[in-house]
Amino acid sequence: MKKTDENQNRLHREYGLFSNIRWTLSALRRHSRGIFMIIPLGIICAPLMQYLWTFISKFVIDMITGASGWETLLWLVAVFTVIQLASTMLNTYYNSEIWWRFIDTRFRMKGEKNRKVMSIDFQHLEDPDVMDCYQKASNACNGNNDGVEGMMRKLIELLMSLSVTIVGLFILGTFNPWIILVMAGISAFTCIVGDRFNKYSKSKIWDPLAPWWRRDNYMRWQITDFAPAKDIRLFGLRGWLVNKYRELKKERLEAEKKNAVLWFWAAVFSGAMVALSHCAVYAWLIWSVAYDGLSIGDFSLYLSSAATLFQFINSVFSGLGELLQKSRQVDDFRSFMDFDGGDSADSGIAVPEMESCEFEFRNVSFRYPKSEKYALKNLSLKLNAGERLAVVGLNGAGKSTFIKLLLRLYEPTEGEILLNGVDIRRYDKRSYYRLFAPVFQDVELFAFPLAENVSMQSPEKTDKRRAEDCLNAAGFADKLAKLPHGVDTEILKIIHDDGVDLSGGEKQKLALARALYKDAPVVVLDEPTAALDAIAESRLYNDFDRLTGGKTAVYISHRLSSTQFCNNVAMFRDGELCEYGTHESLMRKNGEYAEMFRLQAQYYVDGEVPENAANA
Repeated sequence: MKKTDENQNRLHREYGLFSNIRWTLSALRRHSRGIFMIIPLGIICAPLMQYLWTFISKFVIDMITGASGWETLLWLVAVFTVIQLASTMLNTYYNSEIWWRFIDTRFRMKGEKNRKVMSIDFQHLEDPDVMDCYQKASNACNGNNDGVEGMMRKLIELLMSLSVTIVGLFILGTFNPWIILVMAGISAFTCIVGDRFNKYSKSKIWDPLAPWWRRDNYMRWQITDFAPAKDIRLFGLRGWLVNKYRELKKERLEAEKKNAVLWFWAAVFSGAMVALSHCAVYAWLIWSVAYDGLSIGDFSLYLSSAATLFQFINSVFSGLGELLQKSRQVDDFRSFMDFDGGDSADSGIAVPEMESCEFEFRNVSFRYPKSEKYALKNLSLKLNAGERLAVVGLNGAGKSTFIKLLLRLYEPTEGEILLNGVDIRRYDKRSYYRLFAPVFQDVELFAFPLAENVSMQSPEKTDKRRAEDCLNAAGFADKLAKLPHGVDTEILKIIHDDGVDLSGGEKQKLALARALYKDAPVVVLDEPTAALDAIAESRLYNDFDRLTGGKTAVYISHRLSSTQFCNNVAMFRDGELCEYGTHESLMRKNGEYAEMFRLQAQYYVDGEVPENAANA
């Protein structure tokens, strides 16, 4: 638990209110420079719209009591009406402009956050603390009143309230300067206590809910997504999932209840302080009328100004408290954006042009984040240029970890991996990734046309003829012939009504086509044919081997019969390389590999494969 807390502290930083204000203004200037010409309109219009008719009321009362004439009153009403109309028009323009500019800036900040999460090291995506940090950053730019945009809005609202307050203080200051100190003191005390409420609410109620948001997103995906829909219906999971979701919502509801109780007492305290300041000012004004000769017109002016001032002083201090709350959410956003996730994809030297690629693992060990157990231990292995290597072993033996290290999705905990004698950590990741054409068991499809799903590039860079050739070579020809628009057919129904969903086997053939299209010097197949039968897998592997020619290739398969065409076989057990050599040499050795191979061969002959045999 202590290590988790230390990691969360490492991920979360507190920048401070003024730093976050500068950062917010910088973001506005970067994404919506013209907004700084509009903001002064709101600051100027706010006090005009609040106090104009307060002065009109004073002059009307003065006229009734004989303090001024009709001509003066009518002239002032005309002038004030024009000013009020102009202020209303300017304020309407200000609100419409400020609204969309703030939203645009938030969307751009959300885009920066999305680019960040797509660029951090792969291993961090499996770290719950990093994902909680990402979730809090997402919450900070989810809505108009959240974090990033919320701070922008609250900052401008605070400046407008401050302008109204300054004018009100000036008006009341002409009556009695001491009244300003009384109101300011009570309001400042209210603000300090309110900030304590805000800080407690965030740290004790909302921050602990970060994992809840991830679970909520997952449950909503399970309920609404097309992929699990068949299982939900056929296995009767609806009631079970609804109950799960109901239990999840209870956790949120408990937090909302705690927050409601907290803010009930905050509102009671704030109301008591406001009532106290009202009583003090009203008593002072009534005393002045009764004993100091204050005119009824001036009494009306000061009374209305005081009421407005109460409202806006409270807005200033409560707004300052809310600004501090939004600032803490901006802390969440900035903490994620400043997180050193190893996202320097362009740092290091570019991988030079190479006629051949030779990889060497030297005493490589690896532990997953927060794990004390080694997933891979002291691995030393060479992968020669043009070699076809089969990687086999039971589930959890370290096969996929080996592949992720080779692809540099993970960095070794100990040891080094060399490419033609150079440590791969010296190369920038972007150019290193270009060396590989991977095919994984879990194939992700995108709601793009089929050709772009093969090329994994924009429409302008996609060669449709080449994509079609690669699909045909990967065994997708029969399905392609049935598609209404060929390689222009949209994939997935989630966006396109006429989109096409693919079966598991069709997805894996598409993944093979991606590898052919990329035409990288190294091909990696991480159990891509699990959805195919043994005969189809063997035929596809041999065809793929023929199509890739002399490329370096790494194959992971549960079916050991598929390894016979490979130059060498690496068998893993408990994170260690336990056997290595050609298929023939390992069969002669008569060790674990030979035993597993014969076991699988026997069960394939008998027509059934037990779990342990299939998972070899």
